[in-house]
Amino acid sequence: MYSIDFRKRATQFCLILVIMTGFSCGSVAQKNENKKSQTWLQQHREAEKNTVLLNNQAGVVPLRNLEQKIASVSIKVKHAAQFDSLLNKYTNVTAFPAAAYAQGNSFASLTKDLASYQTVIVQAEASSLGDQRILNFLKELQNRKQLLLALFGEGENLQLAETLSAPLIWSEKETAASASFAAQLIFGGVPATATLEKDFSEKYAKGKGFKTSAIRLKYSVPEEVGIKSSNLQASVDAIVAEAIREQATPGAVVLVAKGGKVIFQKAYGSHTYDNTQATQISDIFDVASITKVSATTMAVMNLYDQQKISLDSSFAFYVPSAKNTNKAGIKIRELLLHQSGLPAGVHLPLQTQDYSKVPTGQYTVKAGDSAFIRKSYFDEVIWPRMLNAKMGVKDKYVYADVSMYYLKEAVERQAKTSLDTFVAERFYKPLGMQTAGYLPLTRFPESRIVPTEVDATFRKALLRGYVHDGGAAKMGGVSGHAGLFATANDLAILYQMMLNGGTYGGKQYLKPETVQLFTKRHSNRSRRALGFDGWDPDSSQGYPARQASHETYGHTGYTGTCVWVDPKNELVFVFLSNRVHPKVSNKLISLRTRQRVLDAFYTALPDAIVTTVGK
Repeated sequence: MYSIDFRKRATQFCLILVIMTGFSCGSVAQKNENKKSQTWLQQHREAEKNTVLLNNQAGVVPLRNLEQKIASVSIKVKHAAQFDSLLNKYTNVTAFPAAAYAQGNSFASLTKDLASYQTVIVQAEASSLGDQRILNFLKELQNRKQLLLALFGEGENLQLAETLSAPLIWSEKETAASASFAAQLIFGGVPATATLEKDFSEKYAKGKGFKTSAIRLKYSVPEEVGIKSSNLQASVDAIVAEAIREQATPGAVVLVAKGGKVIFQKAYGSHTYDNTQATQISDIFDVASITKVSATTMAVMNLYDQQKISLDSSFAFYVPSAKNTNKAGIKIRELLLHQSGLPAGVHLPLQTQDYSKVPTGQYTVKAGDSAFIRKSYFDEVIWPRMLNAKMGVKDKYVYADVSMYYLKEAVERQAKTSLDTFVAERFYKPLGMQTAGYLPLTRFPESRIVPTEVDATFRKALLRGYVHDGGAAKMGGVSGHAGLFATANDLAILYQMMLNGGTYGGKQYLKPETVQLFTKRHSNRSRRALGFDGWDPDSSQGYPARQASHETYGHTGYTGTCVWVDPKNELVFVFLSNRVHPKVSNKLISLRTRQRVLDAFYTALPDAIVTTVGK
């Protein structure tokens, strides 16, 4: 058995796309890209016509439950890497090549290694079912596990599967395109539409075949939505190359989904300016203030749906410690709009007695490898300072991190659990977001996490896997305004759910009316929605881009990140970078890199809706 590293899987997928389409994932030359992408698209359309879903009476396909252990077993197939790469776009799937278990006359060892997995996906050459050992292995799996079988090869071999009742995806052609399509069909990235064109057996007769709908993101090429790959690639490459050349950021990842299809996903540059580690599309970034909408606001929306939080209830109603302060009457709505009168930030001083280089019974809050905050610091310093913060003018817009400290407290009291646990259980895990969450070093190797700033204050070290924001660090890395880490693909999944009106993968996470309520503009004092940032009609250069529609919502992050959703254009845009490495620089902002990259996509869209700036 082996477990393919996610970075390696993503790299394999990119290399296959390069080979098949010229769709670059790094510095691969762009040659005949339009023609190759069209070829790739045509192959996938052919795969859709010729891939048939059988034995799906129970509606197992597409898989809906991603909170289970899933394994992929490959038996005598040519495109296992392609198949597994696509599976792992949707959730974590561990690969088991059957060839590694070929010794002896049984699959006993493989069966033992699969013991802890609830679902097993087997990809196999159809003729391999003529081997009684393999057929017995599959029969045993379908009796003990939830088995899904993807068969490739001559249809006559389907009669060998007569005794199998597990869902079966069959394609006569064994190509990279058919492997890609079958893998995406399993998770609902693409629909099943074909039926058998002739009789192969009594069970697998002409006209048989189940149909399904797409319920998750599809991974495709720009040509599928009418964009020429070469034109788009050249524009985006030039803008990001300029940012790297000007040392606005050492690297970046750009992802765009249009109409539920990921049409662009590319990594640029390196983790640092010494170019020792190239950026990968599977890298994990500190997304900074994207935390405000991807964690805190999502949690508020969920509790709002449950009628556990009301937008017009007072803060003190949820957090009793605020009752005898001038913060008691602040409304939840005002916190989300940044119109509560709270200041932008509160100074949180660290005295010598507040931190230690080593953990002890008193110093338990980990802010860095050699920085531990005393466990009473929040109760004795952070929260009193938050409650005693000097109030400004109420109803005036002041973008305030303090608002999110407050909302975190309200969320945790109503959810009866910590913010990080709540959003992981309600959103990230069931959505198949494999990396999104707080405290990434507890779950992933440091090498997968892009470093941010060299902290010259209390941590005295390069920050890698520890939250960049000092306030969040003093809370142990879990805060309402910062602390979330994620890949671009994770954020694309979360915001495709939002674009879908709160539904993804056949499950409703938020009510559509709640999504609409929270993402529309609510203030005549700012461009803000509830928690979310929005389109700015008064920006001379266009915000978040010149051609973004007035419905656009999302958020930026201090570390050089952003995510934007444009419902009118069915667009999800993710830009991740580490502009604060090795120290804070405003060049990414002054170059308008994020805005220009987004505008490059609007310009490329054949049906782009152009908004006149200032109107």
